[in-house]
Amino acid sequence: QVQLVESGGRLVQAGGSLRLSCAVSGRSFAGYSMGWFRQAPGKDREFVGSIGWSSGRTNYADPGKGRFTISRDVDKNMVHLQMNNLKPEDTAVYFCHAQDISNSYWGQGTQVTVSS
Repeated sequence: QVQLVESGGRLVQAGGSLRLSCAVSGRSFAGYSMGWFRQAPGKDREFVGSIGWSSGRTNYADPGKGRFTISRDVDKNMVHLQMNNLKPEDTAVYFCHAQDISNSYWGQGTQVTVSS
């Protein structure tokens, strides 16, 4: 059974940093794109960024460029989202996602709240 389990979300002050982690298990993720999405109250889920599990190549949406960094540890089956200089508008539930041409998996999400 494929599982994606996020952790690390909490309340943080504006300007602070936070590292989210996603533990993945249940299959090989070779060739998968591992992504982070977020959903703020009353808004649609939006793409934050992604990393190729095999290639390590990253891609970021504009809100996180220059502030967010995605990494993966293939030996520990982990994906991380390092967020720096957090802003109140970064407040959202953050979801881990794994996708290839045939499959799509989601984690349950972790809450990040940035206070002003």
